[in-house]
Amino acid sequence: MEEFYNYIKSLHLIFVVTWFAGLFYIPRLFIYYIEANDKAEPDRTILCDQLRLMTKRLWIIITWPSAVLATLFAIVLLIVRPFYLHQPWMHVKLLFVVGLIIYHIKTHFIFKQLQQGIVKYTSNYMRIYNEIATIMLFAVVFLVILKSAVSWVFGVVGLLGLAIFLMLGIKLYKRIRAKNPEA
Repeated sequence: MEEFYNYIKSLHLIFVVTWFAGLFYIPRLFIYYIEANDKAEPDRTILCDQLRLMTKRLWIIITWPSAVLATLFAIVLLIVRPFYLHQPWMHVKLLFVVGLIIYHIKTHFIFKQLQQGIVKYTSNYMRIYNEIATIMLFAVVFLVILKSAVSWVFGVVGLLGLAIFLMLGIKLYKRIRAKNPEA
């Protein structure tokens, strides 16, 4: 199995990329759906129907299979190289992966609600929610590349800085949209 390690790792990375692509785009579609839901008829029905279809295809055909395959290949990687499980950076990474899986499941619940026409969140909430996956990606990539949990304090400060930067960007975008709704 060791001779296939790089192939398995490549497949894992490919499915991580497609999983994140889905996790980045699905909240965007949620935002468009929420905003379309406030439009007058017939625009509301036309847009919401189209966005429900796009969301369903993205979620069922791309995001879920990618999440499952990325996870399966990760498990195989850990079986092939179990010593990684004894390294502190891997413990922290796995905590972020658990957080990402929780985020994925929460996103699934939002998906199911919107498929039923139930809107419980504002578009602004979804813009902020959308950044959770970004923060998770930064954390996991830095942990895997640096292989260091010792720099955790710097990592937390960096993630908080990133979160603040993203929130400021969202506020700025909200102001721009308030002045120019077509932006």
